[in-house]
Amino acid sequence: MSLNRRDFVLLGAAALAAPALVRSAQAQETTLRLHHFLPAVSNVHRHFLMPWAQKVQEESQGRLRVQIFPAMQLGGAPPQLFDQARDGVVDIVWTLPGNTPGRFPRVEVFELPFVADARARPNALACQEFAEAHLREEFADVHPIVIWAHDGGVIHANRSVTRLEDMRGLKLRFPTRQAGEALRALGAAPIGMPVPQVPEAVSQRVIDGAVVPWEVVPSIRLQELVTHHTEILGTPTLYSATFILAMNKAKYAALPAELRTVLDANSGMAAAAMAAKPWDDQGPIVRAQVERRRQNTIVQLSAEEKQRWIETTRPVVDSWIAGSRERGFDGAALLENARALIAKHGA
Repeated sequence: MSLNRRDFVLLGAAALAAPALVRSAQAQETTLRLHHFLPAVSNVHRHFLMPWAQKVQEESQGRLRVQIFPAMQLGGAPPQLFDQARDGVVDIVWTLPGNTPGRFPRVEVFELPFVADARARPNALACQEFAEAHLREEFADVHPIVIWAHDGGVIHANRSVTRLEDMRGLKLRFPTRQAGEALRALGAAPIGMPVPQVPEAVSQRVIDGAVVPWEVVPSIRLQELVTHHTEILGTPTLYSATFILAMNKAKYAALPAELRTVLDANSGMAAAAMAAKPWDDQGPIVRAQVERRRQNTIVQLSAEEKQRWIETTRPVVDSWIAGSRERGFDGAALLENARALIAKHGA
């Protein structure tokens, strides 16, 4: 087959254009910076955030990458993370709404005492479904990728807790405003602080222990700092904390449509199911490791004792409902919906 002068000109033009096309494709590659508060050895980092980022990269054929910065490597303190995403200091954050007490009152319904399931998956799925219906206004300053809650928290302390009276005066770190109110109702002396501060606070005897789920224990070496662990078995459990993976709105809007589609496919309920796994999968492993430590003791509240705790903390729930009216929403209706969703996803 022979080529005329016109064909040679067209082929030459195509060859010259090829590098520009490659550069154009490369220009569409985007790297998002994800900032969070726990170290890289933490279970959420290793078993949720990293697999989630890898899945996004693979499904975008490498065009959308998520670079994770753990342990506040990009600066600031954990309570500032939400605003870092809002203001575009970083692209995505993983944080607790409870780090800024009272700022996000509706999501607190999942943090009230004896509302959450003992497992993470029902809480995570229920929280995300609830968020889609009720929390758009609350988190309007960011683009929420997923909102979820963990499994039942455990009391880790330097003395044994087997009954209500043992809580009296116990200085315990709490993660959220409602968990703090529950501990206060139970007679403890709650002290709020971001979880990375717990090891030093325990070592310096500023606190006697903390309430956290099993999953987080190794990342803050809590099993080395205290020797007593009290579980509140069954559903409902003492407390849960909520989390949000939040993205800067402008950064999300600026993504090409096909990359937003990939991100959307890995958001919402799909991401909530992934987010629950570190707690449900790794929690029992951590618990078994702690149980093997000769000096550590794990106990469970009896059913009768748990009922005492439920009754003692009921005023915390009533107070939140009363406060919701002052803030312009129906807390009783939200609580009923949250409980129904937890039961639905826990079935």
